[in-house]
Amino acid sequence: MLLRYKKAYEKIAMGLLSYMPGEKSVKKLQETIHQYENDENWQLYLLKQDEDFIGLVGIILDVDSYTVKHLSVNPSFRGEGIGSQIIAKLKDLFPDLECKSTEETALFIKKCRQKEEQQHSE
Repeated sequence: MLLRYKKAYEKIAMGLLSYMPGEKSVKKLQETIHQYENDENWQLYLLKQDEDFIGLVGIILDVDSYTVKHLSVNPSFRGEGIGSQIIAKLKDLFPDLECKSTEETALFIKKCRQKEEQQHSE
């Protein structure tokens, strides 16, 4: 289940964000969380499976698109398709918007698109 970030999830969100390159220092993590809390176009979602938060995605909303700025999966759950599930859930949330990526998320988004195209052609 993809849940919208709220202040109660701050420590969990910072922990998951810390897996992103460039998001290691506490100061940088606090600045990033602050951006998601205060800018309505920056939206942060956490993926909850059973009782655990295992992934996170941060997007920047635009008029006709959203950009995946942050995408992180708990290392214990990597290689299980969790990141792809998160991207698929975003598509369900924003079906009329185009999914874009940043330099950091471009490779993963491209991989998800290829995987989706393969599934549709089978």
